[in-house]
Amino acid sequence: MELLPIYTPPAFDPKALLKPLAASLAGEGPAVAPHAALGQHFTGELPNDEIAAVLSTSGSTGAPKKTMLSVDALAASSMATAIALGAEGQWLLTLPVHHVAGFQVLVRSLYAGTEPWAMDPATAFTADAFTSAAGELTDRVRFTSLVPTQLHRLLQNPTPQTLKTLKRFNAILLGGAPLGSGLRGEARRHGLNIVETYGMSETSGGCVYDGRPLDGVEVREDGGRLWISGPVLAEGYLGDPELTGERFVFNSGRRWFRTDDAGALTADGTVEVHGRLDDVIVTGGLKVSAAVVAEVIEGISGVNQALVLGITSSEWGTSVAAAVVGTVEAEVVRRHVAEELGAHAAPKTVLALEAMPLLPGGKPDRQSVRALLEQRDS
Repeated sequence: MELLPIYTPPAFDPKALLKPLAASLAGEGPAVAPHAALGQHFTGELPNDEIAAVLSTSGSTGAPKKTMLSVDALAASSMATAIALGAEGQWLLTLPVHHVAGFQVLVRSLYAGTEPWAMDPATAFTADAFTSAAGELTDRVRFTSLVPTQLHRLLQNPTPQTLKTLKRFNAILLGGAPLGSGLRGEARRHGLNIVETYGMSETSGGCVYDGRPLDGVEVREDGGRLWISGPVLAEGYLGDPELTGERFVFNSGRRWFRTDDAGALTADGTVEVHGRLDDVIVTGGLKVSAAVVAEVIEGISGVNQALVLGITSSEWGTSVAAAVVGTVEAEVVRRHVAEELGAHAAPKTVLALEAMPLLPGGKPDRQSVRALLEQRDS
C-alpha cells in the first residue's frame, strides 16, 4: 500500500483533503500524508492496509516523527470525542491539517456527516478573521479546536461580537500547550465552554478531556511518567521499528504508549499533567519545574505568555531562563518567582518578546526560544 501525498499550492484549501481522507477511512483509498504538502518526504513500508494516515509529530523538541494512525484508532477517537462532548456537530477548522488537532477536525466532520468550515490558512489568525469564519457555520451544534495562543488573541480586548461568537460554541477544545491560570480564569469569566485536552499524535490527538480519559482510554503513572493505553493508539512510527518498540510496549495484556510527560492520577482517577519530564531543571544541585515557574510568571500582571527552559551555564551547570511576552520588567519577574518559589527558581535570564515563536501546529518553538535565550545569555 503506497502513501498518497497531498501536494498543494500556497493557497491550499484544507477541505481538499476531505475526499481522499474519506476514501482512506472507508478502506477504499491509500493512506493520506498531509505533511507532504510541506515538502516532507515519507519513506518506509506501511505494516498493513489499515493505516489511514501518516502524521508528523510537532517536532517541538527534536526531529518530527512520522506517526501511523489506523482507521480503527481514528474511529475510536472520533466516537469517544462525541461521547465526551455529548453530541456530534459542525466544526470550525483553525489549525493546520498536517498536525493532529487540525486533522482530527476533518476526521470528526466525516464521521458526523457535517461539513467543516475552514479558516484561510494563508490569512493571519485574528479575532476578526475568526469571528467572520465562525459566522459561516450553520449547524445548531458547533465545535472548534484552538491552542492557548489563539484563545489569548481572541480575548485581548474582545469585541461584543467576538465574545458572542465564542459563547455560541458548544465546546472549544483547547490543547497543544498549558492553558495557564490567567487565561483559564479569563475564559471562565466570559462564560466560555472550554474543554482542556491532553494528548499527542501517538494517541490520535486529545485523549484526556478536563482530566478524564476518553471512553476506552486508560492512563497510568509510573515513576512520575504518564503511560497511555486504549484503542486510540497509533500503530507506531513509519520506517522506525526500533523507536516504535521503545515507545509502544505491551504490558499486562495491553499495549501502552510511553509519553515524555510527567504527571499523576488523583484518588478519583483525574489525570494531572505536570509538564514534560525534561522540563525539570537541575540548577546548582536543586530541582526546578519549568512548568511551575512559567505558571507563576504568567500570574504577573502584564504577562501574556511565558516559556521557561534550562540553558547551559558555566556557573550553575544549567540555569533557569524565561522568554516572556508582555509588558513587565525582568527584575519584577525574578523577584516575583523568588517570592513564590524561592531564589533558586528565579530565572537568571529573562528575554522579552513581542510574540512567542510558534511551530505550524501552534505549539511554542522551544528550539528557537532556546537559541534566543542562549544568545541573550552569552
